[in-house]
Amino acid sequence: MRNYATTNVVRLFMEIYKKNWLKFIFGFIACLLIRLLPFRPPNIEPILATGMPFSKAYGAIPGFLFAFLSIVLYDLVTETLGVWTLLTAGTYGALGFFAFFYFKKYQANALGYASFAVIGTLFFDAVTGLSIGPLFFGQSFMEALVGQVPFTLWHLLGNVSFALILSPAIYNFVIENKKLETNFLTNIFQPNKTL
Repeated sequence: MRNYATTNVVRLFMEIYKKNWLKFIFGFIACLLIRLLPFRPPNIEPILATGMPFSKAYGAIPGFLFAFLSIVLYDLVTETLGVWTLLTAGTYGALGFFAFFYFKKYQANALGYASFAVIGTLFFDAVTGLSIGPLFFGQSFMEALVGQVPFTLWHLLGNVSFALILSPAIYNFVIENKKLETNFLTNIFQPNKTL
């Protein structure tokens, strides 16, 4: 009985590693490093553009975690962690989660990524931009709305541009690229394989 359970755990572990998590982690770290660049506008960042192809390839839960943890880790590193972190991370996580289902229905090409970027950016900015100021900083809703318009226009420009160029490149040249596979990691756990 124990051997059967061990075999199932190994099979499950192998299924997880077939997804090639090293690519996922690389994308996560690349997003963090880009967001840490000095003098970068806060609404020009690659999380959504990188997260969409990873959500399509890895699934809804990893898509949620990619976006959620990208926000949380950035706020930890920059020492800006606060209650707003949960709202922004949760909202971005929701986009990562729903991207998986969106790309089951729509094509994952430049136009598809750009379409989701428009929907996702408007959703994210509506939820976060119109709530954080009024809820946590005593800002009026009208002030939040007026201030949000230029921010959202820049956010749309950045996300759609990245979605048109970066998202298809990540999917085609990173996720689908077999030369970037980490077969060494998977071979460690396969019986009768020599290293």
